Amino acid sequence: MVDFKTILTVFISVFLAEIGDKTQLATMLFSADKNHSALNVFIGSATALVLASGIGVLAGSFIGDFISPQTLKILAGAGFIIIGIWTIVAK
Repeated sequence: MVDFKTILTVFISVFLAEIGDKTQLATMLFSADKNHSALNVFIGSATALVLASGIGVLAGSFIGDFISPQTLKILAGAGFIIIGIWTIVAK
């Protein structure tokens, strides 16, 4: 059954996370190069994002069998905080 609330929540979360990240910047750089077709850049980047998301879904489904969703939330949140701090203090 299709759960539009979950789809919308995941879409908004992933969309906001992707705006301005290194993946989008790399895509913009490729498409700015006139030697690359914008359509080819779009197809390549969209395919890569779909594959990466598929890996994330498979990994999450597998890990979810062993670790509770609450523990995963805590680990993911701590990971983001650590990466954020590292990004701020790294030279």
